[in-house]
Amino acid sequence: MSSRSLHTPAPDAAALRARLDRAAKAAAAANTGALLVAPGSDLRYLLGQAGGSFERLTTLVVPADGTPALVVPKLEAPGYAGVPTDDLGVDVLTWVDGDDPYRLVADRLGKPGRIAVSDFTPALHVLALRAAFGDAEQTLAGPIVRELRMRKDAAEIDALRKAGAAIDRVHARMGEWLRAGRTEAEVGADITAAIVEEGHTHADFVIVGSGPNGASPHHDVSERVIERGDVVVIDIGGPVPEGYNSDSTRTYSIGEPRDADVAETYAVLQRAQQAAVDAVRPGATAESIDQAARDVIDAAGFGEYFIHRTGHGIGLDVHEEPYIIKGNVLPLEAGMAFSVEPGIYQPARWGARIEDIVLVTDSGVEPVNTRPHELVVLDA
Repeated sequence: MSSRSLHTPAPDAAALRARLDRAAKAAAAANTGALLVAPGSDLRYLLGQAGGSFERLTTLVVPADGTPALVVPKLEAPGYAGVPTDDLGVDVLTWVDGDDPYRLVADRLGKPGRIAVSDFTPALHVLALRAAFGDAEQTLAGPIVRELRMRKDAAEIDALRKAGAAIDRVHARMGEWLRAGRTEAEVGADITAAIVEEGHTHADFVIVGSGPNGASPHHDVSERVIERGDVVVIDIGGPVPEGYNSDSTRTYSIGEPRDADVAETYAVLQRAQQAAVDAVRPGATAESIDQAARDVIDAAGFGEYFIHRTGHGIGLDVHEEPYIIKGNVLPLEAGMAFSVEPGIYQPARWGARIEDIVLVTDSGVEPVNTRPHELVVLDA
């Protein structure tokens, strides 16, 4: 077992303060009086801690003009003791059962014309805040915050590299577990343990799609017994202690594939994935990366079997902006990070996917996953 430390790194107060300042400016630019940030990845981005969402209101109030405040139930406040609120210039406002926390937030902000709430704020809080603010327009904070989170800083990029290297080490060990006679669930349990051993805090997802199950992109694991000749899709990932995620897919064969068309079809997928990675550069649109992969697969006659977008952004969430999909004309910028993961899925037969996380650099692209892309043939 790895001896790598899994302690959560202390937040960098200067970096967090800069993020809070940018969030306030972004709110002002969007003509929004304040962001109300619920526990979750947005809160971790701004405060260094995600917190927990309960029936009692916790929210970070980030006004376009004024001092931010963390509104938190008094019984939950000790959980935020590690947040350097003094250094960040964040007031802490506690409340106890019987108080009205929604009125506390409304009184703090006065009468803003518009407030923006986190995308995943529970409905019970959204509706109570709406009532407390009366005539204020209520919008989603996601479009504002994602503009900040899409462009990773140096520390975030280092964390993504660390996550990529950690999941690569797991893929490098696949021959220890993946073989005929074992169930997908048994293999998945071993992979889950290895994800932690190799430096993650936990496994966020483990897909072991053998034979026909590989044709379902979001298959999990099952009691299906893996057979000689199966093509197996392994899609795995999780967060490292800094909170940033890995996500990498490789496709394996248990001995030589039983289906005669595997080699030719898989070669198409390899070309498609490489074409998409090669297309990544500043100024290229998100949809152009999707199209680069799709053109290769379509030309080979497999277009109907590529049934999802080519990629998704990654960071504190496994899926976040930017999405690499037709219709997204967002120009790529240095610091953006996302997956490139075309797949070919033939129902009731087999499927295959190749996935790397890539970083947009000043001059092009840097993959953080470096495992070979070839179909890996393991001893049966």
